[in-house]
Amino acid sequence: MANVATIRVLPSAFLVFFLLFTSFFLASGAEEAESHGVFRRTLDQKLMGLKKEKLTHFRLYWQEVVSGKNPTSIRVIQPVNGSQVLLGLVQIFDNALTLGPDPDSKMVGRAQGFVIQPDQNEIALLKAENFVFVEGKYNGSAITILGRNSVANTVREMPIVGGSGLFRFARGYVQLRTHAFNNETLDTILEYNVYVLHY
Repeated sequence: MANVATIRVLPSAFLVFFLLFTSFFLASGAEEAESHGVFRRTLDQKLMGLKKEKLTHFRLYWQEVVSGKNPTSIRVIQPVNGSQVLLGLVQIFDNALTLGPDPDSKMVGRAQGFVIQPDQNEIALLKAENFVFVEGKYNGSAITILGRNSVANTVREMPIVGGSGLFRFARGYVQLRTHAFNNETLDTILEYNVYVLHY
């Protein structure tokens, strides 16, 4: 009888041992996944190639052409009928960024993005744009800007919310002012002063 009881205990002991081993294995796997930062981990900046942060200033001119055969900015949604402040307007653009205010001055990048007019009381555009550089050291890098552009203000300020290439982890702000506006063609030249912190 002792042999019969032993035989019955062995499969039960084996099952208990198997369950404990499996539980331990799964728990250690979860801990290992956590320790390897499945959800979050702290990284060494040097391993990411990040050096000392620096502040760079650019003065650029934003050349918007809405007239002629080759506009760089087009309306994709017209404003609500009768709106004095262009409520509902959506416009996309791919404008040249130049070193000087003259449209023929050297182009160093493109401003690509859109504006939306969400304000019912004044022309205050929601503007999202990437400054994509095509010249020199910053060729292929971009800065992303997102903010409110109250057109009636002499100087407007918008935040830099990120970037790519040499502008990874970018932050800062831009100040813009209208350099020229043609009432007939609606072509616009904006002066941008860009202050960007980056590595």
